[in-house]
Amino acid sequence: MRRSELVRAVARIPPPPRPRPDLEQVVSPPERVADLLEATVPFGGLAGRSVLDLGSGTGRLAIGAALLGAVPVVGVEVDARLVEIARASAASASLQVEFVVADVRQATAPADYVLMNPPFGAQRAGADRPFWEAAFALARRAVIAFALSESRTFITRRAVAHGARVAASRPVPWELPRTFAHHSRRSVPIEVDLWTIRTGTEP
Repeated sequence: MRRSELVRAVARIPPPPRPRPDLEQVVSPPERVADLLEATVPFGGLAGRSVLDLGSGTGRLAIGAALLGAVPVVGVEVDARLVEIARASAASASLQVEFVVADVRQATAPADYVLMNPPFGAQRAGADRPFWEAAFALARRAVIAFALSESRTFITRRAVAHGARVAASRPVPWELPRTFAHHSRRSVPIEVDLWTIRTGTEP
């Protein structure tokens, strides 16, 4: 699938309706989703590989991975409303993606890749930590995720603590649209990094 086709397919997946600020339900921009999925290429890509999407929201990362041949694909999301949307979107695309209503701390099944756009911790300090702990525990091959740039030290330290190695970390363009009631501007740029962290020895 061409990148342009992937971006269009991801854009058709609805963002969270009435997003909850306590869960930091921020939509993943389609172009950035493509960036994240393409970051699996140095590890052999997604085709035939298992994927776990932690905090899967309406399913953009998980469905994008399935479109590129990942199997099986599981999304874990605490908000049942968003899981319903994700399931409908996967069915509309004739994709087999399992979406589970659960806290990420309840995830126990490992996968080749853990993909995620976790809470950035902007509304509640430390909200991202359970996501990173689960990701390092469950990724057999790599964790590929977004995070605020100010989290660089924390993520690097947690990677080292789990015996993982940062393969790449780079800033990506990110415009946060007006999402919550306290947002006064139509959009605002935020400093976000895309992380690629090797967790296994498999090439």
